[in-house]
Amino acid sequence: MAGFLSRRPFFVLLMGLGALAMIVPAVHARVVEDYESMRIFFYGFLLFSVITLFVALATEGHQPRFGLRGLLVSLLAAFVFLPIMLAIPFIEAVPGTRLIDGWFEMVSGFTTTGATLWDNPRSLPRSVHLWRSLVGWMGGLLMWIAAMAVLLPLNLGGFEVYQQGTAEAGEDHHARIGSSVEPPERLARYILRFVPLYTGLTLLLWLGLTVAGEVPFVALCHAMATLSTSGISPVGGIYYSSAGIAGEVMIALFLLFALSHLTFTRAPGEDPRSVVTRDAELRFGLTLIGLLTLALLARHVFEMGSDGADSSALTALAAAWGGVFTFLSFMTTAGFESSQWPVTQSWSGLSTPGLILVGLTVIGGGVATTAGGIKLLRVYALYKHSQRELQRLVHPSSVGGAGAHARRIRRQGAQIAWIFFMIFAMSIAGVMVLLSLTGVQFETAMVLAVSALSTTGPLAVVGAEDPISYAGLTDLSKTVLALAMILGRLEALAIIALLNPEFWRR
Repeated sequence: MAGFLSRRPFFVLLMGLGALAMIVPAVHARVVEDYESMRIFFYGFLLFSVITLFVALATEGHQPRFGLRGLLVSLLAAFVFLPIMLAIPFIEAVPGTRLIDGWFEMVSGFTTTGATLWDNPRSLPRSVHLWRSLVGWMGGLLMWIAAMAVLLPLNLGGFEVYQQGTAEAGEDHHARIGSSVEPPERLARYILRFVPLYTGLTLLLWLGLTVAGEVPFVALCHAMATLSTSGISPVGGIYYSSAGIAGEVMIALFLLFALSHLTFTRAPGEDPRSVVTRDAELRFGLTLIGLLTLALLARHVFEMGSDGADSSALTALAAAWGGVFTFLSFMTTAGFESSQWPVTQSWSGLSTPGLILVGLTVIGGGVATTAGGIKLLRVYALYKHSQRELQRLVHPSSVGGAGAHARRIRRQGAQIAWIFFMIFAMSIAGVMVLLSLTGVQFETAMVLAVSALSTTGPLAVVGAEDPISYAGLTDLSKTVLALAMILGRLEALAIIALLNPEFWRR
């Protein structure tokens, strides 16, 4: 199997996966007796399977010339052009949908952004909702594989913070794999390793949500949206879920996979319990969430009595859970809103709590996960560097502790992290300018830019003072946002690397 996968071009494999995935909504449509949708997705499967077969035959025996660089180009092409293929059955299944709308919807799903042009979930057939969720799920799986098989050997995607020879144990193990095998074989190994794990975790969460009382179809869509952090929901979000607090607890546990890649990638023989103790991303992310929740609770204590809000212990627990779940969801760029989030808003008394969520999405989740944003590892590197500089103000001649590994992060790692932070900030400014030129107001443009670049589509609903509808945007605005989603998914450093002539020299 590994040999078969390694002999096929990466883009052709993705085309075949996209065509094969159309069978799933076709079967679902047959079960629910939606014969129109069944025919559309089944014919789409036949059409694109034949096209993929022809392309595979035409590229039989073709040896890639550029190795990992070629895979990075294929990854970029997949996010730009593959959604066109995925959009064809969507356009046919939803009457009145144009190509630009279908492409935007599929780009949003495939980049795990989760933005949608349909504000009313009931306006779409259930099989179409399943297709949107499945596309987002496949996009998350693609990022799991591509991060370890392509970005890690190229020192991109956040791995550049750790210089060569100073990576964590698991990362160093995966880097050694990349130096001993060819890129196609490395890609095939991670496909065979991650597909069963990713699928098994999704099925496990699906079963848990169903047992908690959720409708099986909705539970499946939410399970796929959680593992991929796409936030795609057929009912408008977790807020309207019937699984209750138990369902939110299970989703929160599985969202931890988006805080650190060490939760699902470890060196052989490594103790899983050591992840919590040594993983900087996981500890840093959970600390931020805890501090923000405590800050909201403390604000109510200082303001208590001024507005007559309920201060019972049960209300305090509901407010705390609403904050923890929502903060975790937006930090991992899933964008789920807890059913207790209104209680948290009322408890804190903040007039614009959405700004906190905007900041969390900018920070993002872990490196080599499905989460977007700047990434926790880069923010942690900047934090450690700032901490070290403050120490040097008191003790100018001191030597940094924790070994050479920590010193390397504080020096070169912090510098690279700061460069990426500035590139991300300039990207937000650039997207805001382009959106403003299309007639979008400043505040709306800011929220939409952060939403696209951090791949957090639901942020548009809660990030601004009033919910923002993607349906009211012009075609040019949709194009700008779709390209921004692709930029946010691949990250600017990868795009810059592709434009650098030195990158292509042998």
